[in-house]
Amino acid sequence: MFRPNQDPLLPNWKHLPVGYHGRASSVVVSGTPITRPCGQRKGPNDPAPTFDPSTRMDIELEMAFFVGGKGTELGEPIKLSEAGERIFGVVLMNDWSSRDIQQWEYVPLGPFLGKNFGTTISPWIVTWEALQPFRIPLTKEQIPRPLPYLAHSEDSRPQLDVSLTVDLNGERICKSNLKHMYWSMEQQLTHHTVNGCNVRPGDLMGSGTISGPTPDSFGSLLELSWAGQKKINIGTEERVFLEDNDEVTIRGHCEKDGISLGFGECTGVILPAKY
Repeated sequence: MFRPNQDPLLPNWKHLPVGYHGRASSVVVSGTPITRPCGQRKGPNDPAPTFDPSTRMDIELEMAFFVGGKGTELGEPIKLSEAGERIFGVVLMNDWSSRDIQQWEYVPLGPFLGKNFGTTISPWIVTWEALQPFRIPLTKEQIPRPLPYLAHSEDSRPQLDVSLTVDLNGERICKSNLKHMYWSMEQQLTHHTVNGCNVRPGDLMGSGTISGPTPDSFGSLLELSWAGQKKINIGTEERVFLEDNDEVTIRGHCEKDGISLGFGECTGVILPAKY
């Protein structure tokens, strides 16, 4: 949506799990308020950028995994066959985003101030071992087949079946599932280290926005409102992007053969900007 006259996916998207480096300082636990960010913004018809509070405050429905084990040495990649052994557990994540700040800054080096003001995670880590009964094959065939270092075997079950919901001020606006992701968490970890980047216990890696094939499964307001072109109904009110004092709650659970496993809640409230 930032590139309306170009292909929606860049050429590399089906060849590698595209990502960016974040920061640990503003990763917070569920229940921590998030202050509306200020930054440079410039609309397509504006003559120059301005410095203002963001007016296009957004969510990103995500999950994230914590690296476990003893870590790796600099220069030591993690093979795909060993990646699962390096994942300690999984949490819910809301990667809060300012779309107007992001749109002005993201070329050529990607998100910076549009995302670094806050990331919320759920308080409990669900261990990787506990999630094994809920593994399923990839729901989307990876075409073209990834390069050998990223290629799962055809009989593998690398994806997780996790049902996810997003509520805005108590009203359901999204129902999605982790199984819709194109790349598995193991592929993401393997690609992250293939160049020799080392990892340490406690490193946190996000899945990316979890959006499904139907409009009610889109994992961001940017998608749900189609870049602000349509309103999102929340009870007696409407939204395009988040307003001050809005509360967002992400929930997730797995269920199979009478076994149910929950991730708790990932909740945050938007506070007014401080400028």
